[in-house]
Amino acid sequence: MAAGSIIVKLIGAVYKIPLGRILSKQAFVDFNTSYNIYNFFLTISTAGLPVALSKTVSEANTLDRQNQVRRVFTVALRTFLLLGLVSFLAMSVFGQHLANFMEDESAVYCVRALSPSVLCVCVMAAFRGYYQGHSNMVPTAVSQIIEASCKMVFGLALAYAVLMLLPGDPSYKQRMSAAGAIAGVSVGSVIALAYMLFHFARDPDRRKKRGNDPADSDSAILSRLLKLAIPITLGSAAISIVTIIDSKVVMSLLKQMYIDLPDLITPEAIAQQFEDGGVEPVLYMAQGLKGIYDKCMAIYNLPSQLMVAITASVIPAVSAALTRRDRKGASRISESALRIGALLFLPMGVGLCALGGPIVQMLFKLEDAAAGPIMSELGIASIFVCLMLICNSILQAHGLVNLPMLTVVVGGVVKIVVNYVLVGNYDINIEGAPIGTICCFAAASLMDLFFIHRAIPQPPRYGRVFFKPLAASVLMGLSAWGSYGLLNRFLGNSLSTIGAIFVGVVVYAILVLALQILTREDLALMPKGDKIAKILKIQ
Repeated sequence: MAAGSIIVKLIGAVYKIPLGRILSKQAFVDFNTSYNIYNFFLTISTAGLPVALSKTVSEANTLDRQNQVRRVFTVALRTFLLLGLVSFLAMSVFGQHLANFMEDESAVYCVRALSPSVLCVCVMAAFRGYYQGHSNMVPTAVSQIIEASCKMVFGLALAYAVLMLLPGDPSYKQRMSAAGAIAGVSVGSVIALAYMLFHFARDPDRRKKRGNDPADSDSAILSRLLKLAIPITLGSAAISIVTIIDSKVVMSLLKQMYIDLPDLITPEAIAQQFEDGGVEPVLYMAQGLKGIYDKCMAIYNLPSQLMVAITASVIPAVSAALTRRDRKGASRISESALRIGALLFLPMGVGLCALGGPIVQMLFKLEDAAAGPIMSELGIASIFVCLMLICNSILQAHGLVNLPMLTVVVGGVVKIVVNYVLVGNYDINIEGAPIGTICCFAAASLMDLFFIHRAIPQPPRYGRVFFKPLAASVLMGLSAWGSYGLLNRFLGNSLSTIGAIFVGVVVYAILVLALQILTREDLALMPKGDKIAKILKIQ
């Protein structure tokens, strides 16, 4: 399941890079706005119930209560279907109202195109929870990979086909292209659900298992599921709610800037209003700035996707050590997880900071003056995001499950306040948004580190964890920045960027070995870690 999650998240992150080259800045904002709305409904519908379902099924299965297993699954499936239908109707019927609430009226096409997906994913969540309750993670992983792969293939194909074949003015075609891209998500969900239904129908173990045990009533089962699911849902919903509020605040402030300073509106924005399907000039200009930020966010999300493997390995490893009452072992594992994470996210974050402008120009052909600074600032923010994810897994492994939710909420409030102050300053505008992101996750991760230090016996030694990786990353960043400056005198941006990244990777690898940052215990957390240690001769 961890392997499947890594593949899915990487596909999702990579999917947005070619999509960003197809869609304009304005259309990319429509795409992201609808995704934020979709994630909110999906979180409310599926964040806690699959976990509650898998736990309840696992308990009944352990006691060989097969009638109870079937009754629990039936109740859960009905509940998921109801939640999915409500979410589907909300997005399809009230799509325009939701888009207006997000200050992005033109996103209505994307919101409605995405509505079937939330229904399909809700139904799939019931089957995924059922199989996870039987300790069978394969159907979940396979269905997730099918869903992500189809999303990428069909989404990119539909986006390109609409842009090339649909008649009309460029602005209208771009918005329909964004709707085509988001429709690919719905297509992927339908195909993944079809796989899950086929697998369930052909499952021989399901048909064989019969029991004589009396099953609990539907109301008792539903009550237990909700008691387990609601706290998890509330914790997960905090992130979605903060994201939605943040996106709304940024768009609202940018639109207000152009209302107050109409001289900033370009003739292009005024002209397209009168074309077929054109949008208001104020919205068009605001989307242009927000689109730069959203495209940079697609790159910024890549480092955090690589943290899935670490967070997936930390919780069972630490839990096993604590079960043996081996506090020293739990501390060593936590320290190793932080050091391995730092070895990955520090150079990636520093690299994005050093080469922000060249990278975003190479991937998205964004040459706007604000793109480089935004990408560099988001590179710094990605460091704190990754640190927060690893710290959260350490806290959860030690049973401190409520603290990560608290730090996320506090960080979200900080982000909204900073964005309101900086984005609302017309001299800063969109360049204030990544600063808000830095402040948000810096606050959350530093609070996590504080709680780990105070609440966990024998906490990790932060000096040993961060000093050497940080020093190596800074030197790597300087070498990459200098290499780009030198290469760019003779080569184009893309070749210079690739060359600078290669130099940075080589310099960093040499420094990691020379400074002896990695230990054999660190590599033990990773797949084939012992073999890697032998090859690199790490003791």
